[in-house]
Amino acid sequence: MQHKLRIFSGSSNPVLTEKICDMLGAELGSVKLSRFKSGEIYVNYEESIRNCDVFLVQSLSHPINELFVELLVMIDAAKRASARTVNIIVPYYGYARQERKSAPREPITAKMVADVLTTAGANRVITVDLHAPAIQGFFNIPVDHLTALDLISAHLKSLQIDRPVIVSPDAGRASTAEKLANHLDSPFAIMIKKRPAHNESVITHVIGDVKGRTPIIIEDLIDTGSTIVNVVEGLKERGASEAIVCATHGLFSGDALQRLDHPHIREIVVTDSIAIPEARPEKLHILTIAPMLARATRIIIEGGSIATLFKDAGV
Repeated sequence: MQHKLRIFSGSSNPVLTEKICDMLGAELGSVKLSRFKSGEIYVNYEESIRNCDVFLVQSLSHPINELFVELLVMIDAAKRASARTVNIIVPYYGYARQERKSAPREPITAKMVADVLTTAGANRVITVDLHAPAIQGFFNIPVDHLTALDLISAHLKSLQIDRPVIVSPDAGRASTAEKLANHLDSPFAIMIKKRPAHNESVITHVIGDVKGRTPIIIEDLIDTGSTIVNVVEGLKERGASEAIVCATHGLFSGDALQRLDHPHIREIVVTDSIAIPEARPEKLHILTIAPMLARATRIIIEGGSIATLFKDAGV
């Protein structure tokens, strides 16, 4: 495996890439990433990758436009260095919330990102918990869509939570909430909300019984934290206990971490799909997706089924 596999990290999350390499027993590839005075990006692979299966690890988190272009330049440099395949591991796929037109004259940016990555020369995409699973269909190359749901449910089981109820913050997360509820053998509830503007929401209804229960809120990502706080406060008004908030991707834009240091939030669980700042609340618990990404990489190289990584083969 070592002779044909090369793994390189972009600027977004080198610590996660190092963990993946450790799991695979592979050395982290040497690549020079720098910027000209004008801000233009320069990439140089400092070792031969001719006829190698190259894996590039880059989350499209903040600053997303900078990291996106850096990934494109890394793909182009790998293709021009005669790599056999260029596989991109994108734990967090940015722009995924713009996956459809909800108003006239809007872009479908998630599709545009898929087109550009493919045109640049990517042969395969490995990603985790897309905001909209249908984004897989935006690509004309293989997409391995992984999920951190098993990882999160295992952690929640270890907490031995008293009278849990799984809460979907909106109808879009209902399917995920139902799967988590089945894993934990718990009831689940759905919150109905409206969005007056981006990163804003107002809770209008709660479907399901939450009184006297410990709500486990499941999301794909946490951005500003405003929606989560609204959900937590809405649950508290309806008699729920302190909440546990779970999400795959912790964007934590602006002062989100301070906002989430809320008296009605018992614990926040996220993965390391995005690098988390060192200064963070004690209630923030980080799970690593490195073993899952390493196993997926091994399956891609050696053959096998990605579905074997999950309890629900249909995920």
